[in-house]
Amino acid sequence: FGSHDGIIVIAATNRPDILDPALLRPGRFDRQVTVNYPDINGREAILKVHAKNKPMEASVNLAAVAKTTAGFTGADLANLLNEAALLAARRGKSLIGMDDIEDAFIKVIAGPKKKSRAMKEREKKNTAYHEAGHAIIAHVLPTMDPVQQISIIPSGNALGYTLNPPTEDKYSVYKNELKEKISMLLGGRAAEEIIFGDVSGGASNDIQRATDIAKKMVTQLGMSSVLGLRAFGSDHGEVFLGRDFASSQDYSDETAAKIDAEIHAIITEAYERAKQILNDNIDKLHFIAEFLVKNEIMDGEQFKAAMEGTPTFEELEEMTAAKQRKSREENEERRRKQEEERRIREEEAKKAAEEDAKKKSRKTEGLSSETDFDDAESNTAETEVESIDASENSDYDDVTTEETSEEAQDLEIEESASDDEKKDDEP
Repeated sequence: FGSHDGIIVIAATNRPDILDPALLRPGRFDRQVTVNYPDINGREAILKVHAKNKPMEASVNLAAVAKTTAGFTGADLANLLNEAALLAARRGKSLIGMDDIEDAFIKVIAGPKKKSRAMKEREKKNTAYHEAGHAIIAHVLPTMDPVQQISIIPSGNALGYTLNPPTEDKYSVYKNELKEKISMLLGGRAAEEIIFGDVSGGASNDIQRATDIAKKMVTQLGMSSVLGLRAFGSDHGEVFLGRDFASSQDYSDETAAKIDAEIHAIITEAYERAKQILNDNIDKLHFIAEFLVKNEIMDGEQFKAAMEGTPTFEELEEMTAAKQRKSREENEERRRKQEEERRIREEEAKKAAEEDAKKKSRKTEGLSSETDFDDAESNTAETEVESIDASENSDYDDVTTEETSEEAQDLEIEESASDDEKKDDEP
């Protein structure tokens, strides 16, 4: 290649940590540009682009959607609105509502709902208390994000879920926030133990996530008061060899025991805190769980009303019914407008067709008039010619008649003279 060939070579990777350093030397791929996930403003702008050709209800707030989709890429956001449009169409709606977007969001992150999957009454009740435990602790602890929805309808591999996505982009993590996150994760197990005196295996994923957070606090983030500001374990970056080969234990067995003890202490403390919060809010725990058993889903507004007041089931159900009525009214209004627009278009098309027909008719009549005029001119010319011929013939007849009359007079004179001569000759 020449020095001015105008070709720019660009490469992309999701794993820059495993690239050969020789590839990144000066003069090669030496300029690196990190493209992060879009922030809240970027997500809102992307949502507006993908929402241009999709009719939305007035209640749809794309800024709120952008807040709850932290970590979504542009493709994820496009897929979210496409799923929402499909859900709205299946429901017979002409407008996409917030409920469609929320359901699409849940489908994207948790998998499709499996309403056909029947649960026994004990499992259903256990799941309801489990999810209510998560939600109550998320509401009480100040660093947790607000609950958006609670469901005991199986989705993906889970029997239920408590959805509290982050409402803002976070770039730093704090010790107290991580400890409260562990308490929230263990809130489901704590609720089962308090209510039933027994526990199920439904909290296995929660326990795994809680353990990972506690281990990271101790071994990577230096958040252990016992072990101090140290990072334990080294990573050689050999991602294709597996974790056992890629990492090595660079500390003694005694230190390993201390690490395990510190992880256990963090988790135990968080679990005890979760149980204390649920015992302090036992009435709310029963109310929310019973509501879930009856209705299967509780949205964020209903949950907030239940935690901050003493509503009845009927009042909470009316909140949902009111939103559904408003959604139906907006869709009906949209249908009426579409019908009116269709009628206007049809009338305009009909008028345009009539105008075209009139223009064609006038054009045809104009051609016919010109033809008639030409025929009339032709007939007039022929008549004039015939008149001229007749006049000329008449003049000829007059001349002939005059000439004949003169000849007759001359003949009569001659005959009269002849008779006179004859009389003179007589004796």
